[in-house]
Amino acid sequence: MRIGIGYDSHRLVEGRKLILGGVDIPFEKGLTGHSDADVLSHAIIDSIIGALGMGDIGRHFPDTDLRWKDSSSIDLLKYIVGLTRSKGYEVFWIDSIIIAERPKLSPFINSMKDAISQSGIPSGLINIKSKTNEGMGFIGCGEGIAAYAVCLLRRIFSDAV
Repeated sequence: MRIGIGYDSHRLVEGRKLILGGVDIPFEKGLTGHSDADVLSHAIIDSIIGALGMGDIGRHFPDTDLRWKDSSSIDLLKYIVGLTRSKGYEVFWIDSIIIAERPKLSPFINSMKDAISQSGIPSGLINIKSKTNEGMGFIGCGEGIAAYAVCLLRRIFSDAV
């Protein structure tokens, strides 16, 4: 088994959709970034890459590569799940936290799990929590949203590289 941790944060801006866990969340602002800026999916991706010992999300999806411009982070996650399997592992558990002052995210958590499962991770292996930052820092001031994720991988076959 292997364990990885991931983190991501993006600034909230007007004129963008708010995509979290692959779900379009109704809100007056969205997250800015090279792709759809889905901090939850990015944190999950980063945790998987970390468990594989293969660097971080920026190494695999650099913001200088136009191929990833405006990409769906669920598609990026699907790619990483495929890479994980090619290395002889599978995702065995994801635990994650989204930290946002607004909007209230708990009504969307099951939809997020369903959307993330489209990447090949069964929804029953995904836990998502939402928290506020109690008015502190850039999150508490409503300037951005962050997410953390922990991933547990298990080996699925022994002859993998």
